[in-house]
Amino acid sequence: MREEKNTNRRKIRSYPIIVLSVFYAVLFGAMLGYICYYSYSNRQTLMNNSFNTRQAILLAQNSRGKILSRDGEVLAYSQETEDGKEIRVYPYEKEFAHVVGYATNGKAGIEALANYYLINTNVELSEKVRLDAAGDKYPGDNVVSTLDVTLQEVAYNALSARKGAIVVSNPKTGEILAMVSKPDFDPNSIAQEWDSLLADKSTDAKLLNRATQGLYPPGSTFKIVTSLAYLKDHPTDYAGYRYTCSGSFSVGEDSISCYHGQVHGSLDLFTSFAESCNSSFANIGMGISEKAFSITLNDLMFGQDLPLDVLYSKSSVDYSADMSNADRMQLSIGQGTTSVTPMHMNMITCAVANDGILMKPCFFTQVKSEEGKVVENVSFEKYKRLMSSEESAVLKKMMEQVVQTGTASKLKGLSYSAAGKTGSAEFNSQSDSHAWFTGYAPAEDPEICVTIIVENAGSGGSYAVPIAKRIFDAYFGVE
Repeated sequence: MREEKNTNRRKIRSYPIIVLSVFYAVLFGAMLGYICYYSYSNRQTLMNNSFNTRQAILLAQNSRGKILSRDGEVLAYSQETEDGKEIRVYPYEKEFAHVVGYATNGKAGIEALANYYLINTNVELSEKVRLDAAGDKYPGDNVVSTLDVTLQEVAYNALSARKGAIVVSNPKTGEILAMVSKPDFDPNSIAQEWDSLLADKSTDAKLLNRATQGLYPPGSTFKIVTSLAYLKDHPTDYAGYRYTCSGSFSVGEDSISCYHGQVHGSLDLFTSFAESCNSSFANIGMGISEKAFSITLNDLMFGQDLPLDVLYSKSSVDYSADMSNADRMQLSIGQGTTSVTPMHMNMITCAVANDGILMKPCFFTQVKSEEGKVVENVSFEKYKRLMSSEESAVLKKMMEQVVQTGTASKLKGLSYSAAGKTGSAEFNSQSDSHAWFTGYAPAEDPEICVTIIVENAGSGGSYAVPIAKRIFDAYFGVE
């Protein structure tokens, strides 16, 4: 009897130990599982970390793979020099400088974005044996980008010697078809020019990708945002808006003028947008509720992270219930402290064109081995809805009217239809302005979205719209 009691006592004492042991075993297993999951799902980030020596091991074994255009043109490849060094070659030199990037003195552009794939290899075992026998490196995997050589060249040449940026995308898929930033650099000689590029104190900032990192006052392109806020505030009576423009708008001692003092006369919401009337939009902005404007700015990702995997700057806007009348009017027309990147404006335009849904921008769609075997397909990804389909439909009509009767009339009467918004963004006290255009085509079923900024060029209708026309013409095969 006593022995049975002792046995029971031992069982009771050992029970907590067993429970604790099982708990720690489960905890250890969960941690191990999480580490494995994290390592796999973040394998590219971990591989690209500069402290990861695995990169050096792979580069000693593999040659860096090629970056190809969507139609198979080689945009970047590796070549061995006479002294056995491996260098990166960019056949198009400056044309793809910022979007393809570089892989010397760090990495940028697609070179950084696709680094994990470019330094890995998936050639057949038999080919590895042959290369081992010859003492050669394995060829790295090739990345098929979304870039269109023809559109890139047209955009690059259209921007000419001007400073600025152009983004061309597919609103239905998020594919980046072209991206240009000027001033630029030659990635073939970046190793030799690196120190001088870093030491340059001028406003050129050649290494800066103005498309994703350049922050500009949006000017009248921001009227897309103001219009959306007005639609949220007046979902049923927006069509009843009326205003008579005399060339300026005042609240107390604060006033705002239309571009070059133009008098637009009697306007509704659509004609205010088409004629890009600052006075009317200052009036609209003064009447939008704090809630509607705040929701709109939040929905359109101002001051937030963007769904971009390349380096970018956050757009910003100062908005509060107690802001001054002058600041509220400036905000309504995209002036004051508001700043936006061309890429962000392109995303907003893509959402309008795609019934309110923003697709995540993507720069490559496929990874292939050197032998042509598909290693990975990159699927197009819906990011989120930025506006309702009803709001998108109204904005589309407004942007169509800009072409039909407004400031982008140079896109009217072509073999394809287009829609968009121009902008003339003042950036100093002398009223110098950047020229903006953001829009898409065809208007009825958008396939291509184009956003352009030309620094210190004047009005968007005069300088940015003709560039957009050249890009649209190239896309639709217009001679």
